[in-house]
Amino acid sequence: MSLAQIHSPGGNALLAGVLCGIGAGALWGLVFLAPELVRSFGPLELAIGRYLAFGLISAGLIAPRWTILRSRLEPRDWRALGWLALAGNTLYYVLLASAVQLGGIAMTSLVIGFLPVAVTIIGSRDQGAVSLARLAPSLLFCVAGAVCVGWQAVTTPVSGGLGAPLIGLLCAIGALVSWTAYAVGNSRCLARLHAISAHDWNLLIGVMTGVQALALIPLAALAGTSRHDVGDWIRFGLVSIGVAVLASIAGNALWNRMTRLLPLTLVGQMILFETLFALLYGFVWEQRLPTLWEVLAFALVVLSVTSCLAAHRKRGVPSPALAA
Repeated sequence: MSLAQIHSPGGNALLAGVLCGIGAGALWGLVFLAPELVRSFGPLELAIGRYLAFGLISAGLIAPRWTILRSRLEPRDWRALGWLALAGNTLYYVLLASAVQLGGIAMTSLVIGFLPVAVTIIGSRDQGAVSLARLAPSLLFCVAGAVCVGWQAVTTPVSGGLGAPLIGLLCAIGALVSWTAYAVGNSRCLARLHAISAHDWNLLIGVMTGVQALALIPLAALAGTSRHDVGDWIRFGLVSIGVAVLASIAGNALWNRMTRLLPLTLVGQMILFETLFALLYGFVWEQRLPTLWEVLAFALVVLSVTSCLAAHRKRGVPSPALAA
């Protein structure tokens, strides 16, 4: 059975998948705010805090089913968990936090906004998938929206030289590549792992990510130079736990559920909601209204997703078997 057949959306599955994608985007958008909320801490420290919390919570939730789950995992599944944890969590968040602190939320959102294009193009190669020709309008809207989102951030002069923004841009591109690999690889894994629920798979990735966070502690200790008072650490702990619970536990659970309901070509479009919500949270944080370019970007994002939905509905394919 091909990946496209496993994911073919229909009726209630399509609606449920889209709603899960919107929910995941709303929760994932919070990770763009975290580096600003605790700006005195570096990207490595942010990743360690978030993913230690994620790993501990995941371990506690999965403990009652650990023996059963372990018996269902093959060696290749453990290898997949390791690289998915690295690409989708540890490496991705270090790069994203660096991009936000060096280049700002808008520029980072612009680059991450191209995720749907990358994932959708890769997904279009699956057997039976919607063709790129049919997806062309959606992809064009996506690209136009992403360009509008970050237009002002890219064209606004930066005091103090271009070094930091350029490094931030490179970090954002690295985050784009890292998460594209995760989105595609995670979709492939969930398509073949019928004996493990999407929720448990997310918790297993959480445990693996927690282990990787522990390995980063010595590196962060060598790189760290700033001092923090008790108030800073309390704020850091609250932000780390909040992002772990809302984004890594709840957001990832919604995303994995969506991944089993929708084809990879449509999964890619759902990532746009992360960009949309990240910008909305950024406006609240900066206490300002969106500009004309940003309003136009929102409209293009909506057009991109709705045109992609229309392309999938035209196929008239049967509903998939839903995984628990």
